[in-house]
Order: sequence, then C-alpha cells, then structure tokens
Amino acid sequence: MRSFNFESDADDENNAPLSVGSGAKNYITRQGYERLRAEWLDLIDNERPKVVEVVHWAASNGDRSENGDYLYGKKRLREIDRRIRFLTHRLEIAEIVDSSIHAGSDQIFFGADVTYARESGDLVRVRILGVDEANSSLSEITWVSPVARALLGKRLGDEVLIRTPSGSEFVAVVAIQYLGY
Repeated sequence: MRSFNFESDADDENNAPLSVGSGAKNYITRQGYERLRAEWLDLIDNERPKVVEVVHWAASNGDRSENGDYLYGKKRLREIDRRIRFLTHRLEIAEIVDSSIHAGSDQIFFGADVTYARESGDLVRVRILGVDEANSSLSEITWVSPVARALLGKRLGDEVLIRTPSGSEFVAVVAIQYLGY
C-alpha cells in the first residue's frame, strides 16, 4: 500500500543545482571533484551501512506498519540511494579542469577569480566554477550563469554587458586571478 507521500525515483538529474544540458560538458575543478567523490564514498561506506543496520534491526521487531525506526530508515535509505545515483552520474560525466595553466593570463577562463567594477563604482569579485561546486554565498558562480557567460573569454580592462533577470549593466574587468584549483 502506497502512502500519499509519493516519492519519485525518476531522473536523478533533477536534483542538480543547475543542469548543463544534455551532451554538455560538466566542467569541475579537481577540488570540486574530490568533494563530490568524498561525499559519494561516505554515503556508500559509512552512512548507507548504518541505515541498513537500523532498518534490519527495526524489521526484526515485528509489525513494520507502525514502526517509526523502520519507516524512517526506509525513507532515509531511499534518499541515500537517490543521492548515490545522482553523484555517480555527475562523477561519470565530470571533466576536471586545471585552471592553474592560465596563471598570469589576462583572459577569463573557467576557474578564474574575476573582479569587475559596476557602473555605480562598486567592485564585485566572483569565482567561475562548475555547476556541482559553486556556492553563491562564497561569491562563486557557475560557468553557465549569465554573469559568467558574459565574462568568459573577456580580457583585463574590457567593458562587458551583463544581462541578468534584474536587468542589464556594463561592467569593467579590473582583475583576473587563477589560484590553481
């Protein structure tokens, strides 16, 4: 009997923070790849076995229909398995990029730390990373974002038109660094 909380095991790519599209490259830094791989291994080697043990113990207690440990454990197991499938797929299609080869370059490529000046005079620093590793709270943006797409390929001193949902603005590239990801 199914509950009303239907959980789909369909296409795990829907869990992606941002899809790069079918057939597109999934660029990622070595550090980003290692973080995903470490999470994947932790789920397989540590978390999943612990939950399986709890579910096995709870199942041995008899009536499963009102057994909270069993029901929660099965739900958590589905979540873990879904995340493992998602990470497996993302790791399989990952293309590791060593941005340190661009060190000293005045052109913006994947992995760059870019500082640009807005029309207001404010300086903004962003780091261009992969969709599976960028963290906006750390001023990291994905290489497929509107800002990164506008910046990629530009050079130090270039004026760039950035189009975002909040509007368009010309910015000037004032610094480019590659920190060797």
